[in-house]
Amino acid sequence: MRDCGWLCAFVTGMVAGMLQHERHAEIVRRLRAEGTTEVRELARSLKVSSSTVRRDLAQLDREGTLIRVHGGAHVADDVDERMPFAAVAARDTADKQAVARRAVELVADGDVVLLDVGTTAMYLAQLLMCRRITVITGNLAAFDVLREAENIELILLGGLVRRPYHSLVGVLAEDALRQVSADIAFLSTSGVRPDGQILDTTLVEVPVKRAIVAAAKKTVLLADRHKFPGTGALRVCGAADIDMIVTNEGADDSTLRTCAAAGVEVVTG
Repeated sequence: MRDCGWLCAFVTGMVAGMLQHERHAEIVRRLRAEGTTEVRELARSLKVSSSTVRRDLAQLDREGTLIRVHGGAHVADDVDERMPFAAVAARDTADKQAVARRAVELVADGDVVLLDVGTTAMYLAQLLMCRRITVITGNLAAFDVLREAENIELILLGGLVRRPYHSLVGVLAEDALRQVSADIAFLSTSGVRPDGQILDTTLVEVPVKRAIVAAAKKTVLLADRHKFPGTGALRVCGAADIDMIVTNEGADDSTLRTCAAAGVEVVTG
């Protein structure tokens, strides 16, 4: 009989991977249902060791799925789901429009432009209406702005409609982004940490944002001055993963210096 040791090891590895995946899903489910949960409580309910739970939490934290705290972890509230798009658009309007005016200068005729969700991206779409470009987006507000602009080739990503924030999310949006290549992507954020980490508040938006970064030759972060430093429960990427930040005068100098040290070009408008 042939030695089946390698096969046993292969099957064992697959089972372990499946169990880890199931654990991660259960951890997130419990955190969303119960709020902050301690490591020992998770270990007891999942029937694994505390060290295993700590490794799981560390991995989920790196992926931006949750935030570790002393003794446990939590998934922050999805605050944007409670704030209608119109209310978000009404905040800091002048600063957002100034960012959009500076950002539009980066777009050349013939470019393939990828627009993330958010109100600043919507203001940018208004300024792009006369350009001869291709726009790819899951931002339904930007789509509404550009839908009648015949000079723009407009590509709408598929996905689940997230009504409160006028966006398309989920695996269909992520799969669509893997099929495209953009000259420039404009990324949104809920805030930038003092260490340069780019954040978001919404779990379902994070994978889409990461796919946007991967699909573009150049990634520009649109972030008004109030987002330096900013808040957010989930990590999208590091400063080194983007190429440029467009913001306003008055953004936190220390945070901008940290980003610049990571190789990011900082533009104010």
